Amino acid sequence: MRDGSPNTSRPERTEHVGSVPTASAGTDRQVSAGLGPAPTDHNRSVAAEVRGLGRDSHAWFGLALLAGLVVSVTYVSTHPYPAYGAGLYLEIAEQIRTDGYALPTTIPYYAGGIPFAYPPLQFYVVALLTDLGVSGLTVSRMLPAVVTILYLVPYYGIATRLLPTRRQAGFATLVLAVTPPVLQWHLSAGGIVRASAFFLALCGIYAGTRVFIDSEWRWVGFGTICFALTILSHPVYTVFFGLSWLILYAAFDRSVRGLVGGAVVAVGGLVVASPWWMQVVSHHGVQVFTGAAGSHSGIAGGLGRLLDQFVYPFDPTVVTVFFVASFVSALVLVHREKYVLPTWLFLSAYVLGKERFQFVAGAMMISTVFFAIAVPRLAETLRGTFDTRQTMAATFALVLVCAFSLGGFYAGSELGSAHHGSPSLPPFFDDDDRRAMEWAANHTDGNATFVVLSDAAEWFPHYTKRQILVGPWGVEWVSPERYYDQLAAFKDGSTCENESCLTDSMASVGASPEYLYVPVGTYTVRGLEADGTRELRASLAESNRYRRVYGNRGVVIYRIVHSENSTAD
Repeated sequence: MRDGSPNTSRPERTEHVGSVPTASAGTDRQVSAGLGPAPTDHNRSVAAEVRGLGRDSHAWFGLALLAGLVVSVTYVSTHPYPAYGAGLYLEIAEQIRTDGYALPTTIPYYAGGIPFAYPPLQFYVVALLTDLGVSGLTVSRMLPAVVTILYLVPYYGIATRLLPTRRQAGFATLVLAVTPPVLQWHLSAGGIVRASAFFLALCGIYAGTRVFIDSEWRWVGFGTICFALTILSHPVYTVFFGLSWLILYAAFDRSVRGLVGGAVVAVGGLVVASPWWMQVVSHHGVQVFTGAAGSHSGIAGGLGRLLDQFVYPFDPTVVTVFFVASFVSALVLVHREKYVLPTWLFLSAYVLGKERFQFVAGAMMISTVFFAIAVPRLAETLRGTFDTRQTMAATFALVLVCAFSLGGFYAGSELGSAHHGSPSLPPFFDDDDRRAMEWAANHTDGNATFVVLSDAAEWFPHYTKRQILVGPWGVEWVSPERYYDQLAAFKDGSTCENESCLTDSMASVGASPEYLYVPVGTYTVRGLEADGTRELRASLAESNRYRRVYGNRGVVIYRIVHSENSTAD
């Protein structure tokens, strides 16, 4: 069994992906799941070829933290406005502050008002930060960037328990730090909730490795706290936490005591979080949770889920490299009868349907195959031909340069076709949107209703305190049907090229707004670039129902009227 102390010296080990015997009881459980170390002749080890980057060195973890820092600094310095949306989250935090830090019942302005059933922990954090004088915009830029670095720490801890060497664990952490599908949802504005939930889930999963691999039962208490905090942060990450504990239990323990420990964590977490979910159930009924579980693709998903997670990612972009490396590494491990990490990847992808969760296991598989197979074969090929140490140092340097560059370019929105032909991490709004929102807040009635085309709609209610009638944000807590209807109406309306199409999209959800907000030039719809309002604006200019009341370089706002004599200003 491994000593949990970070100062404990370990015996020499090779980076090995096949089954080998070992004398340690704790390690036996690892080997049975396919990730055990084996003794080796140190003189033949590649680890001896590059000083400072040996198998038991923490240097790779230091490089991973540096990569995380580079990614975060690049993102913050290139994004005066955060990527994606967090307007609803900031509005929830503001409602909590307004109510004296009591849980609100509903959240206004979004799709006619939505029930408040979100796990509240991160909103309290944001509310506290804004009470201390930090602007919501700053929080939505800075907090995800900080937590995106912090979650690398528990991830490295998990990797050190599951992989044979610290070098493999550190390199896996480096891969995770620059993986685009992970950064997409954690570094962006919504990371004020998601990145924090990921951090808590990883802390809890680390506790699971200590319980099920090392039989250190005192970690059950820590796991319970982490599970409760994850429940209070995000439902999808709660499922990921529970699924990961089940996989660890099945792979490394399978004892009655382990089953009881897992049950204590599950029940204890639910009990600690009960003041929140009991209040939500008392106001909205249990269906608010069961209904939300059916939105955002739900839990598991048949053949469609398999295609989404394992076929469609092969869109020919630079991001595809990460999926290819992960899937190929999984096949290598399965061939070597190493099933734990491939199983973790598959179940995370299939059950949750979110690509970012694949790479918790995927980054570890990439690392273990890289060091256990690719690097030794390269060293063997070069032995006697070139200076092996210098060549391996150059190889590692090249890998690091590529990793840092890719992470930095992705964070800086410099990968022009990262997602279905659209740039990475685009902001949902800009200076023109802020000016248009300021006009709406100052020159329309407080009860005015809007339909906002483009992703700026997500931020619009928070900055204007005006209601939008079309948009999916938060509607999952009403019902899956309403959510998908609103989503379809928003996507269709935001890409319409004429008045008739726009009228039909609004009518599909019964929306009859007083104002229409139309972007000019390039904008985004669900994070993907669009540039299609020229024809729409020409159609609206000819209509007798739309009167232009405000415009700047990036936005036009129309008042919807019924007079036949309306004209454009």
